[in-house]
Amino acid sequence: MAAPKRLTPDALAVALAERTGHAFADRQRLQRALTHASARGVNSGTDYERFEFLGDRVLGLVVADMLLAAFPDAAEGELSLRLNALVNAEALSQIAEDIGLPNLIRAGSDVRGLEGRKRVNLRADALESLIAVLYLDGGLEAARAFIHKYWQPRSQASGAARRDAKTELQEWAHQAASAVPTYQIDGREGPDHDPLFTVSVKVGAFRPATGSGRSKREAEQAAAAALLVREGVWVHEGGAA
Repeated sequence: MAAPKRLTPDALAVALAERTGHAFADRQRLQRALTHASARGVNSGTDYERFEFLGDRVLGLVVADMLLAAFPDAAEGELSLRLNALVNAEALSQIAEDIGLPNLIRAGSDVRGLEGRKRVNLRADALESLIAVLYLDGGLEAARAFIHKYWQPRSQASGAARRDAKTELQEWAHQAASAVPTYQIDGREGPDHDPLFTVSVKVGAFRPATGSGRSKREAEQAAAAALLVREGVWVHEGGAA
């Protein structure tokens, strides 16, 4: 990640007003929300993580409400698949990139150099933190307007309701190898409040595939998806091949 612009609270509020459509009243809080712990002093608090916690819940609520209205005939299982596809770390990281958020995150040099899954998680966390501040500063309607603007088009995309990767892999494994997928935890790192799991999955004689995630289930899903993509069952972004 490129070195962030060291904007003043006022300049940061102006930059994010253009991206969110909201004029922030509490600009100091906005700056705290986009300041990673690596850029803070030892005794400076954990605002970033607390905002991330709240933003995750606000996002889930608004997206769930949006899906209920958009797909009145969808069963709970389909709604859950659509929700998971819209609020996972990859989707949030992409939206963060779309709105230019990474260059506005204040972080230590060691964090700015992250790659791969850790960078995805950092951008996803920052976007959740921003959503929390939108909610605290402007209420649910301010957060809803922002979420609808960037998530609603994605909710209508052709691959938005792709089947659960583990379920898909289990059915494919039975047909292709008369086998059951086996998952193994290969590693766990990071602090307790933000762990990163690495999991591998094996199907019969096929080469194992690996995936990472902030929970064991998410890592298993990523590993299953990686194997499905590699074997041509799924295309990289979308539904079945």
